[in-house]
Amino acid sequence: MKNVILIGMPGSGKSTVGVVLAKKLGYRFIDSDLVIQEKCQKLLYQLIEERGEAGFLMLENEINASIMAKGAVIATGGSAVYGKEAMRHFQEIGRIVYLKLPFKELETRLGDLHERGVVLKEGYTLQDLYEERIPLYEKYADITIECEGKDIRGVMEEIYEKRSLNIQSC
Repeated sequence: MKNVILIGMPGSGKSTVGVVLAKKLGYRFIDSDLVIQEKCQKLLYQLIEERGEAGFLMLENEINASIMAKGAVIATGGSAVYGKEAMRHFQEIGRIVYLKLPFKELETRLGDLHERGVVLKEGYTLQDLYEERIPLYEKYADITIECEGKDIRGVMEEIYEKRSLNIQSC
C-alpha cells in the first residue's frame, strides 16, 4: 500500500481533500503541519517567529523526512517542497500528488498568512511565493490535479481514479 502525499500551495485543499480521500481508501490521514506542531508543542507561526524562516524550514524538513507511514494520505505544508531530504523520503514511500490552483482562486481562499503559518520571506508577496514554489511542486509531482473550479469531492474522485497511483480500495 503506497502512501499518497499531497503537495501544493496553502489553501489548495491538501488537508480537506486528504481527509476525504483517506476515508474513501480506508487509509490513515496525516497532516504534516500538525505533526510538527505536536512534536514542538507550538503553533506553526510561533515556530516561524521563534526560529526564523530558515530555522523553520530546517525543522520542517527534518520532521517530514522522519514520517513513517504505510497506507496513509499525507497532507504536507506548502513549504515542504523546500526540504530535499523530506521530498526524497516522500518519493520513496508514496506517490506525490500536486493540487494545482490558479493564483486568483488561491488568493480568494487564503486568509491571514501569518496566522496560517505560511513561510513568507521578508518583502515577498503571495504572488512572489506562488511563482517561486510552482516549479518545485511540478518537479516533485508524480501526478498533477487541476483544482480550478472543482469542489473537494471532485478533486478527491480525480485522485482516486488515477490508476497510476496503484491504490486498491477495500
